[in-house]
Amino acid sequence: MPSRFARALLIGVALVGSIQLAAVGSAFAADEKKPTVSREAAKPLKAAQDDIQAKKYQDALTELHKVEALPKKTPYDEYALYKLMGFCQLKTGDQAGAIKSFEAIISSQYLEQSEIPQFTKTLAQLNYQTKNYDKAIEYGQKAVKGGYADEEIYTLVSQAYYIKGDYKGALKFTESAVDMEIKEGKTPKEAPLSLILSSCTKLNDNDCTTRAMERMVTYYPKQEYWENLVFTLLQNKDANNDKMLLDIYRLASEVDVLKHGDQYTEMAQLAIEAGSPGEAVQVLNKGFAKNAFAEQREKEKNQRLLESAKKQAAQDQAALTKLEQEAEKAQSGDKEVALGVAYLGYQQYDKATDALKKGLMKGGLKNETETRLLLGIAQLKAGHKDEASQSFKQVKGDKTLERLANLWTLHAKQA
Repeated sequence: MPSRFARALLIGVALVGSIQLAAVGSAFAADEKKPTVSREAAKPLKAAQDDIQAKKYQDALTELHKVEALPKKTPYDEYALYKLMGFCQLKTGDQAGAIKSFEAIISSQYLEQSEIPQFTKTLAQLNYQTKNYDKAIEYGQKAVKGGYADEEIYTLVSQAYYIKGDYKGALKFTESAVDMEIKEGKTPKEAPLSLILSSCTKLNDNDCTTRAMERMVTYYPKQEYWENLVFTLLQNKDANNDKMLLDIYRLASEVDVLKHGDQYTEMAQLAIEAGSPGEAVQVLNKGFAKNAFAEQREKEKNQRLLESAKKQAAQDQAALTKLEQEAEKAQSGDKEVALGVAYLGYQQYDKATDALKKGLMKGGLKNETETRLLLGIAQLKAGHKDEASQSFKQVKGDKTLERLANLWTLHAKQA
């Protein structure tokens, strides 16, 4: 993510191609209601204006410097001077000079209210390009508060905070903008979501990073984003809880982000230990189909594991009728759950759903929270999205399983 964002920063923000100049010619008009330039400034200002019309910007600057050197200039002389000078400086690539000129007129009484938004945004852009990020933020925030900031300005302010190392500022500003878009029913752009994630990472805020990654997956369900999300779950797993790890692997397999042979191997072994050899067979077959086992030694090892899983699955299937009978007679629902897990591994999702529901109805379960997660998975795989979503909502009591349920809900919406 950080490298992707760094590349995005290189794009920069496009500078406004031109500034809408008020008709400085009105300064020479014989209208008593309008301000006029002084007699001393009138001639060089008119000459500069003619040069601008002819696109002779350096010549125009020469004339404008004459006005600048006048010992007595009226406030309107300065307004007309710096408006024309800033325009010429933009055209000649003098960004620092343009900033000074436009700052001289941004608060002028003579600047039309309709022009304030354009000059404010231009000052934000110019300061960003000259790496004066504090000033870029200042003018960008003025545009936001004034209600005339566009997407470009929001991006500029976010990036300015980030580049100057104010990750808290970048996070607060960008999240606020994204939340506003979502509230308005819009889909947030990928770039600001990426900036939020990168800011969270820079702040070493794990909860923030998790929320940011989940939001990325919500609006842009790319495999690489899912992979990052599942990877954090694998990294933060409870090493002593194999069932939890298997549940994480189930999501990883579902969204197709298992990459390495040892991941397929570990998931298969965990499935066997959990009483789901059919699931182990599925996983290993998928690993072989994706050429996940690179070395010959690894292939042979997993081939042996596959053959063992197949034998266990055959024995398990032969005993399903007996397990059904035992589950029916049992007082607690654990045997029903075990039956549901077995059916889940054999891709008999409707039967898995029925067994898991019965287990929950009987109660007395060792892990009701996980059972509700498995029920949601079975319902989703059976094609019952609405029911699955309801089951996932009922997964409560374990932070990791709740998070898994939320991610399965996201996946269900995208499936």
